Amino acid sequence: MISHPRSQHCKSHRKMAQQSVKVLTLLVCVLWCAFAAAAGSPADEAIFNVGSYGAHADGQTDDSNAFLKAWEAACAASGKVKIQIPGGTYKLGPIVFKGPCPNVASLTVVHRGKILASTNLDKFDTDAWVTFYGVKGLRLSGGGTFDGQGAAAWDQNSCSKTKHCKALPVSVKFIHTNDTIVKKINSVNPKFFHMAVIGANKFRASDLKLEAPDESPNTDGIHIEASSDVKITNTSIHTGDDCISIGHGSTDILIARIECGPGHGLSIGSLGKYNYEKDVRGLVIRDSNITGTTNGVRIKTWENSPVSTVATNITFQNIQMTNVSNPIIIDQSYCPFANCGSKEPSKVKLSNINFIGIRGTSATPVGVTLICSKGYPCQNVNMQSVHLKYINGSEVTAVCANVSPSYSGTVIPKTCTAPSSANA
Repeated sequence: MISHPRSQHCKSHRKMAQQSVKVLTLLVCVLWCAFAAAAGSPADEAIFNVGSYGAHADGQTDDSNAFLKAWEAACAASGKVKIQIPGGTYKLGPIVFKGPCPNVASLTVVHRGKILASTNLDKFDTDAWVTFYGVKGLRLSGGGTFDGQGAAAWDQNSCSKTKHCKALPVSVKFIHTNDTIVKKINSVNPKFFHMAVIGANKFRASDLKLEAPDESPNTDGIHIEASSDVKITNTSIHTGDDCISIGHGSTDILIARIECGPGHGLSIGSLGKYNYEKDVRGLVIRDSNITGTTNGVRIKTWENSPVSTVATNITFQNIQMTNVSNPIIIDQSYCPFANCGSKEPSKVKLSNINFIGIRGTSATPVGVTLICSKGYPCQNVNMQSVHLKYINGSEVTAVCANVSPSYSGTVIPKTCTAPSSANA
């Protein structure tokens, strides 16, 4: 039987159409797989909700065991994992979220609730409340709050009175973490520091809100120590001590777009207190506002340091001061107590220190204080485009010892006089 030419033509079109559908379907599958691989499919992320592990979220029951079980299950999983802390009020005693989590690519903690610290100090045998230890790829976010309930413990803090003391617990501590991102997290009323970053590498924090009364003792906002490649940005800190303090062994640190005050300002140090301290290098603090604090930008080192160390390549840039006592200060005779027992000079060597674009109002007649160590005078301290006024509109003065600063641009105050009694 001879088929009609038109029939053969129709069969050919149908075959071509079927092939086109197959090709199109294959193309869609390829594109979807590529998109899922790039964006991360939700099915690839294991979810661990603290409620599923027994958390009560009633603000009364201790939920520490439920949180630990959720963490242990997530840490034992593989790939991308997420721990969910839903809205609600949780109560936790001291707790350590410990790594490593060897098969986890990233571990996200979404904190949307309010977590209360225990007020029973007998429960704390360490210097931290919530600790993340040895974790790689941690992501902490969600807009939740850590409430240290510090008001019940502040009167037991002796560290504001004596050099040798037992520290109260830090609210949230990151120890030996790597590749960490903390975003949109709140902290209120810590017993000691709000946050501490110790021995960390590649740490990023942004959009934090840290609050405590201005009379609360030693409630530093964020303390950084022995860490490298740290960036703290877009953060509001109102507290009773340093908004941010950078301790020994810190390198490659960026602090930017900080709203600080009340508090004690943005500080390097204190340095030179302990015999195990390491050098500090490569710090930048910029693009920030400081309001109503007892200090502005500050470097503080203890007198009679047990070992000699270096702090170098430090820049403070584009800082607005509003009613700030001691807007610019280097204090190498630092002693927060009535008597530190020694007048030996600090052995911390300061060099390559830049104050650029510091402007605003001083609450004290002395706007610039540069008191360097008589044993190791400061080297290469630069003042560029600095303009400070006393709050009554008059000129502020500058006091210097053991340093010869250089000036460029318009600098007010420019004349530096010796202090009436330098103890550096």
